[in-house]
Amino acid sequence: MNLEELKELISRNNIKTVDLKYPDLVCNWYHISFPSRRLDFVLEHGIPFDGSSIPGMRSVEAGDMILMPDLNSAIIDPFLASPTLRMLCSVCDADTRVGVRKDSRSVAHRAQEYMKNTGVADESYWIPEFEFYLFNEAEIHNGKFSAGYKFTSAENKEDLPFGYKDIDGTAVANRKGYHIDIPFDKYAHVRDEMVRLIENIGCPIRYHHHEVGLSGQQEIETELLEFSFITDRMMYIKDIIHNCALKNDLTATFMPKPIYDEAGNGMHFHIQLRKNGKNVFYKKGNYADLSEDALCFIGGILKHGRSLTAFTNPSTNSYKRLLPGFEAPVKLFFGLANRSAAIRIPKYATSAEAKRIEFRTGDGTCNYYLAMSALLMAGLDGIDKKIKPDPKNGYGPYDDNVFNWSEERQNKLHSIPSSLEEALEALQQDHEYLLQGDVFNRDMIESWIQEKTKEVVAVRNRPHPFEMNLYYSL
Repeated sequence: MNLEELKELISRNNIKTVDLKYPDLVCNWYHISFPSRRLDFVLEHGIPFDGSSIPGMRSVEAGDMILMPDLNSAIIDPFLASPTLRMLCSVCDADTRVGVRKDSRSVAHRAQEYMKNTGVADESYWIPEFEFYLFNEAEIHNGKFSAGYKFTSAENKEDLPFGYKDIDGTAVANRKGYHIDIPFDKYAHVRDEMVRLIENIGCPIRYHHHEVGLSGQQEIETELLEFSFITDRMMYIKDIIHNCALKNDLTATFMPKPIYDEAGNGMHFHIQLRKNGKNVFYKKGNYADLSEDALCFIGGILKHGRSLTAFTNPSTNSYKRLLPGFEAPVKLFFGLANRSAAIRIPKYATSAEAKRIEFRTGDGTCNYYLAMSALLMAGLDGIDKKIKPDPKNGYGPYDDNVFNWSEERQNKLHSIPSSLEEALEALQQDHEYLLQGDVFNRDMIESWIQEKTKEVVAVRNRPHPFEMNLYYSL
């Protein structure tokens, strides 16, 4: 969208307010608004703010930063009663107007430029899969003398909200929720509303459905879309899901494992590279019709898989999802149509246009800009160093369910970290591939580790409710 088109949009919709949004390092959203009459000035000069007040961004003695809006991210806010224009911003140095090292959106831009400079590809295309729960109630409290949570769902007979009697008998028990039909899929109309709003901001949806979790688990999946476009739209999609849920008296969560012993929420990433419009990953006759570059791209992700989880699975809760038996991959290998693999090659994507890989380990607590940039950098490192996966190095391909293997054979496979703390240690030891092309830098990585370590300590230092069962009466 150019400036003339943007002004015409503002005039046509009688927009009086522009709302600028930007994420902090761990992807919490912030915003600042201004009257639309100031648009020209803001586009030229940006909006100054105190970066030291945003966690993980900058110290007090050097806090002055500038928000620079991106015209291509402009949409009409789908929820505010007063017509409002939204735009995403890059966080820039006040003096240079260049994206700061810790601005995740700027990291993503640098990752794309680095990819182009390698000559491997000039575009990358992605499909994110959004998995989330819709609960009727979410009660959470944490204090010195009490702590707990309670989630309820009118879909699950064993998890009904307070006062809900299920007099029509549509709450279900003793089955999985995958593709469950109406009327038992009670919130299909809410997903429909979400999808309409998502498509209204120019982001095409491939499909949506009820997921495995019976207490309101959902999935929405986009079409294959270009990196810079989809990373920005993913921020809007998550916001639409949260706000649309609240509008319908529900609450949405992307937590990887909100419910014990039930299906967790992942975020699978389908990835494809293109050069001059041609799919770099396709070569007829190879394993799964994958090119040598595709195989080495996979090899790079698997080799750096342990450190990658610090960005793709960056919460303490992430590692409660990554357990055997829940279609959540815990071993670093790849295979055709293999849902126990960290990287699956979709069997239905057979044409030169559709061929792609699917990274299945990630989850929705990630900062999309950083997680997707890190995956891209790992894959490009694999191509550069020709890290071709092979059964000899334990990366596959394996086309059978590895969880049916003997324990001895399973133990020979490379494992993802078992905790966020372990993932951060892996990142500390293995991050040189992220520094190529000055995409990430050591200061930014160290800040990420520091911010995430605070979460590790905060969870670790608190008594766990189940510890009361185990130890209270000893």
